[in-house]
Amino acid sequence: MLHRGRESTDGTGDGELTVPMAWLYAEYIADELLRSGDLMPPTSFEFRAGRDALALTVFLSDTDGELSGIRVVTQLETWLSLTAYDQPWQEWVQGRLRDLSPAVTGRDAPDPDLELAREAWRWLRETELLAPDLNAVPGGGAAAGEDEGPKVWTPAWQLGLPLGHLAIHLF
Repeated sequence: MLHRGRESTDGTGDGELTVPMAWLYAEYIADELLRSGDLMPPTSFEFRAGRDALALTVFLSDTDGELSGIRVVTQLETWLSLTAYDQPWQEWVQGRLRDLSPAVTGRDAPDPDLELAREAWRWLRETELLAPDLNAVPGGGAAAGEDEGPKVWTPAWQLGLPLGHLAIHLF
């Protein structure tokens, strides 16, 4: 990576370092929402799944390209509706990533924000976490602890999305 003593946040300089501020800000918002909900330890894979799912939601729902700290509170309802159980979030993410691709937008320069969003989406899709099987009907009595029930490998986004939704709701 070239570094010529100057940093750029807009990617207009020749050979300058481009800082992915929109993605980093979306990650910060997601991290704060999850931490305030105190639902999972911040070092857990479940927390990362929730943070990445929320960051994708925040980043991709910003259609004006101006993630503003002042507007965060006004966006909570939008993020709640996008992450709701009955919404096709996975299809929405894929569609928004496609809409922002250089082939559609006509941008020549690489977009580091979009690359980080794509990497988060890849991790959420390809990583599976062991989670309680909520569709299982236990035979007999209820399990004594949450770790004793049936488990199933689940794509990280399927765990992270409801966790993120709950964090927004609790905020």
